[in-house]
Amino acid sequence: MKITDMRLESYRWTKPVPQSNGKHTYTHDGQDFVFIDTDEDITGVGLLGNPHISSAINEAIFEYYKESVIGEDPFCNEKIWDELWEPKISGRRGLTTRVISGIDIALWDIKGKASNQPVYKLLGGFTNKVPVYIAGGYYEDGKGLKELQEEMLTSVNMGADAVKIKIGGVSINEDIERVKAVREAIGPNVKLLVDANCAYRFYEAIEISKKMEPYDIFWFEEPIPPDDYKGHRLISEATTIPVATGENEYTKYGFRDLIESRSAAILQPDALIMGGVTEFMKVAAQAQAHNLPIAPHGKQEVHIHLLCAIPNGLILEYYREETHPLYDQMYEFTIKVEKGFVSPPELPGFGIIPKMDVLEQYRVS
Repeated sequence: MKITDMRLESYRWTKPVPQSNGKHTYTHDGQDFVFIDTDEDITGVGLLGNPHISSAINEAIFEYYKESVIGEDPFCNEKIWDELWEPKISGRRGLTTRVISGIDIALWDIKGKASNQPVYKLLGGFTNKVPVYIAGGYYEDGKGLKELQEEMLTSVNMGADAVKIKIGGVSINEDIERVKAVREAIGPNVKLLVDANCAYRFYEAIEISKKMEPYDIFWFEEPIPPDDYKGHRLISEATTIPVATGENEYTKYGFRDLIESRSAAILQPDALIMGGVTEFMKVAAQAQAHNLPIAPHGKQEVHIHLLCAIPNGLILEYYREETHPLYDQMYEFTIKVEKGFVSPPELPGFGIIPKMDVLEQYRVS
C-alpha cells in the first residue's frame, strides 16, 4: 500500500457564548482534518489540535511535510514519524509537532481500516470501556453560581459520575465559592476535578489547593505553566490533591523529563498535540514503568481508543454541547456516556466519519 495524496481541511465556527478559562477567552472553535489517500482506495482521517490559530499557519507546515509522506507505506508510521520530526529543521515542539500528530493519527486510521479493526484493538485492546468525566465549568457572562450548578447537574444526569470546572479566572476566594457550590450541587459521590490552565504562580496554586482540600478534589490540573517542573513538585508536596498535567507537553522526550522530575501524579498527554498515536503509546509505556496513570487531554474521538488500549488508563475527558456545540452534528458516530463509562466504536480505524454536508458552511480552507 502506498500513500497517493494528502490534504488538510480547516473549519471554524463561532461559539454561541464566549467562554473563558484561567488564561484565555475563546470566541470561536473549529477542527482541522487531515485526509490521507492510498492506492487501495482507503482514506485515513486525522485530527489536529488547536483550532484557535489561523488555518494558514497549519496549512503551510502541512504542505512542507507533504512531499515526505506521499509515496510512503502508511503502515510504516515509525519511519514516517522519524523523517518528519527534525528538531534542527522544524523545531522540537509547537505547531510542527501538532501537524505531525494529525498525520500520524490518519496513518493509524488507515491501519485500522485496512485491517478491519478498531484502533484500540490494533494497539492492544486492554479494555472496551473506560471511566469518563465531563469537562466544562467555563467562565461566561451571566453564569453565576446557580447556572454553574445547573450545568454540572446536567452533566451528572447525562450519566457522568465525574465533572470538571475551570478555576484561575477570578480571585482565589471567588473560585473557592464556585468549588463549594459545585460540590454542594453534585453531592459527595461525584468526582470533582478542577483545571487552572496554567493561571497561577506556584505559591498561589498552593494557597488555593489548601483551601480546596475540604471539598474532596479528584485532581488539580495544570496549576502553573508547563515548564515549571520544580513548581509542580512544590505544589504536589504541599497538598493532598493529586496534580495532573501534560496537555502542553511534547514527545516522549518532554514526558521523560516530566516523569523523572516527579512533578505530577497524573499525566495528560494529548495525541493531537504531542506527536500522535505513535508517541502517545511510548509515553503511556514510560508512565506505566513509573506506576503513573494516563488521563489524556482533549478529543474523545481519538483518545477513547488510546485509553482502551493501555493498562494504566485512568479516565477519559468528554466534551458535551456546552463546550462543543457541533459534536453531535458533525460526525456520523459519536460516543455516549453510560453509567459513568464510555466505549469506543466497533468500527474500522477510529470510526471518525465527518459529515461534510454539515461542516461545509464552516470551511475556511
